[in-house]
Amino acid sequence: MLRACRGEPVDRPPVWLMRQAGRYLPEYRRARAGQGFLESCRDVERAVEISLQPLDRVASEAVVFFSDIFVPLLGAELGVRFEPGPVLERPVRGRAEVEKLAFGDPRERVAFTFEILRRLRRELEPRGVPLIGFAGAPFTLACYLARGRGDPERRYPELREMMEREPETADALLRRLADLTVDYLNAQIEAGAQVVQLFDSWCGILGEADYRRFVLPVTRDIAARVDRSRAPFILFASDAPHLLEAMLEAGPDVLSVGASVDLGRAARLAGARASLQGNLDPVELALPRERIFARVREMAEQARPARGWIANLGHGCLPETPVEGVRAFTDAVRALATA
Repeated sequence: MLRACRGEPVDRPPVWLMRQAGRYLPEYRRARAGQGFLESCRDVERAVEISLQPLDRVASEAVVFFSDIFVPLLGAELGVRFEPGPVLERPVRGRAEVEKLAFGDPRERVAFTFEILRRLRRELEPRGVPLIGFAGAPFTLACYLARGRGDPERRYPELREMMEREPETADALLRRLADLTVDYLNAQIEAGAQVVQLFDSWCGILGEADYRRFVLPVTRDIAARVDRSRAPFILFASDAPHLLEAMLEAGPDVLSVGASVDLGRAARLAGARASLQGNLDPVELALPRERIFARVREMAEQARPARGWIANLGHGCLPETPVEGVRAFTDAVRALATA
């Protein structure tokens, strides 16, 4: 995993899946029974247990710690709760509200996060399995902060109106979130994360001009300030084929692409600049085993022009994903070693 992130030689691609510890696993549902989502994120023992479940169950080759992109916002007195998606009692829609934001030191505000990572690193070190940390990107977090909840239509007009009418306010909000993100990811690295991924799930709703004006500068800043000497940096967007070149200009070690992206085109654009991650459509995990093997071979060929490739999905595992489909996917990637 680490060699592939850095574009170093490997005998075959590594494989893990976004949301690999999730509702498709019966043991995850048992572990979460009777406990709210945020409570599970705060429960160190439970979060460690859930994080480790995919290792033996589906033979994933890296562990991403169980948490949520909203966790570093819990100390900001925004009134965050899940119903089941995130809801904020106090949205951030103006300059005064932006200036009042006070996130504090995540090492103190959400100390449980780093204890989870420390325990996982102790568990994984003897097995040689890398530990992945993550954070939500400023733009994606700002979409929720400005709206106060998720948007079923995935448009987030409140933030886009702020960008149009009050661009300085939007810039200030994104810069504050970038500072938080850098602190949060570096604290994760200090606690044992060996790779970190930035989830910019909603940046694809922007045209390229707005992405370059508002998002690219803060993303480039994060990539520059995260301690990449200790942990490669992955940048992910779920549905942004038109932003590939701009995202590569942010300078990530790995570009993780959504299922709507042509993997071959992304690999040619990435070339020697970055490794590639992705991008099987999660619904394809319901295909027959032999078809999943064929799709993995297709993806490996398409990704060849990039300096490295990490097999993954174009988004997270869906709740209805068959466990046997996930296992077929990881088996298919391992079979590439002898193909």
